[in-house]
Amino acid sequence: MKNTKICDCDIVHEDVIKKVKSKMPEDETLSDLSDFFKVIGDGTRIRILWALDESEMCVCDLANVLNMTKSAISHQLRSLREANLVKFRKSGKEVFYSLADNHVKEIFEQGLIHIKEEKK
Repeated sequence: MKNTKICDCDIVHEDVIKKVKSKMPEDETLSDLSDFFKVIGDGTRIRILWALDESEMCVCDLANVLNMTKSAISHQLRSLREANLVKFRKSGKEVFYSLADNHVKEIFEQGLIHIKEEKK
């Protein structure tokens, strides 16, 4: 177990408390942020996000890359769409998925960088 340091003082830093409280987002915003991380916290969905970070793909291609059924991929894509993490475009009968925007791409890639740094 890591050696955890615990603050053993009785000093309250009012200026810090006031500053932090003044910037604290609304509870609803923090709840939405928590839900966002829950959605990307699923192993299958993170694999789909990784694949879509590499390339726009259709359900059939995602199913092949991830060795899953099209039904399973579609189910997970629905959750990712509802969370505004992926978008789609139609081309004839085909539907192609991609990351919703650069924010999603940056969050995903920064997470990977952080994890790789921890392993060094």
